[in-house]
Amino acid sequence: MSKPRQVRCPQCGKDALWAPENPWRPFCSERCKQIDLGAWASESYRVAGQVSDDEAGAPGLEFPDTPTR
Repeated sequence: MSKPRQVRCPQCGKDALWAPENPWRPFCSERCKQIDLGAWASESYRVAGQVSDDEAGAPGLEFPDTPTR
C-alpha cells in the first residue's frame, strides 16, 4: 500500500492529505477553506482580465474605468 499523498495547505502551509478522506482538500481544515473563501468574497484575490462591452453595460456592475450612467 502506498503512502497517502500530502500537499501544502495554500492558506497556512501545513501538510494536508490529498485524498477523498479530506473533505477540505487542498486545505488542511474547514477553517483554512473558509478563510480562503472569505478572501475571494471580499475581492482580496482578483483574476486579471479585460472588461468586455457586455460587462461594462450590465446593470449593477460598476467598474472604476467606466463612467456611470
